[in-house]
Amino acid sequence: MTNPTTMRAIGQDIHGTPEVLKEVVLPRPVPGPGQILVAVRAAGMNPTDWKHRAAGLFLNRLPLVLGWDVSGVVEAVGFGVTLFEPGDEVFGMLPYPHGVGSHAEYVTGPARAFARKPAGVDHVRAAALPLAALTAHQALVDTAAVRAGQRVLVHAAAGGVGHLAVQIAKSRGAYVIGTASAPKHDFVRSLGADEVVDYRTIDFRDAVRDVDVVLDPLSGDTRVRSLDVLRPGGVLVSLLPGTDPDEAARAAARGIRVKTLLVEADHAGMNAVADLVAAGSLHAHVEAVFPLADAARAHALGETGRTTGKIVLTVR
Repeated sequence: MTNPTTMRAIGQDIHGTPEVLKEVVLPRPVPGPGQILVAVRAAGMNPTDWKHRAAGLFLNRLPLVLGWDVSGVVEAVGFGVTLFEPGDEVFGMLPYPHGVGSHAEYVTGPARAFARKPAGVDHVRAAALPLAALTAHQALVDTAAVRAGQRVLVHAAAGGVGHLAVQIAKSRGAYVIGTASAPKHDFVRSLGADEVVDYRTIDFRDAVRDVDVVLDPLSGDTRVRSLDVLRPGGVLVSLLPGTDPDEAARAAARGIRVKTLLVEADHAGMNAVADLVAAGSLHAHVEAVFPLADAARAHALGETGRTTGKIVLTVR
């Protein structure tokens, strides 16, 4: 019989390899003012999960339950919540980074971190969307203001953020170029990309010119070289800090804006994502699905860096 005061979760007491993850029993959370309690049906995974598992990053605290992406059913609402009622199906991203904890049977979070799950999408695909789709939306729409006719370069276009960014850019009428390994070119084209460049065999600077916007999830040398393909006045949005001490001067000389984005919980953004999904303009590709108890296997797969799209944990 299920204990109404406890829940299963995937926790860790130390940082390290996937083997540090274990199933634990924890008190079931109670929603505070402005929060909802969600019975988790599925929880997405992102590279930030295995990075935090291994090294702590923004969350240097233990014990820890990982996970920011969630899709499920509202179990209870806290004082002051008017957007949702028990029984509503919702999906969202817990406030990043400190609102972590979706790899569990239940989770609480601010009501406005969620949106109603589109009716035509199951919980697995809904759970694959929030963090990656919000990242792409905040990069391309909020930061770069991509508009019809612009040329957009998406690096790692078959990855979790990249494959959603291609679709979001296309939904805004952009001409989209993606970088990906050759075996993934057909997949990237199926998302709507107009061109795909094999980053393993050629320097993308030899194939790409006059780009208005670059979305770079990789940073490092990719971020440095991306400045060379941007038009004067273009925008480079990176998801990781830069390493080039001359970057600011090089960008300023050509009027290029360089921004490093950290995704934020965003009710309006989640509703925009839900609208794109409902319109058929955005879908998450799910590479693999694991039960909650197999979270360590899911982490090991994700860390190979060879997956296409997303990995999802199922809870119920």
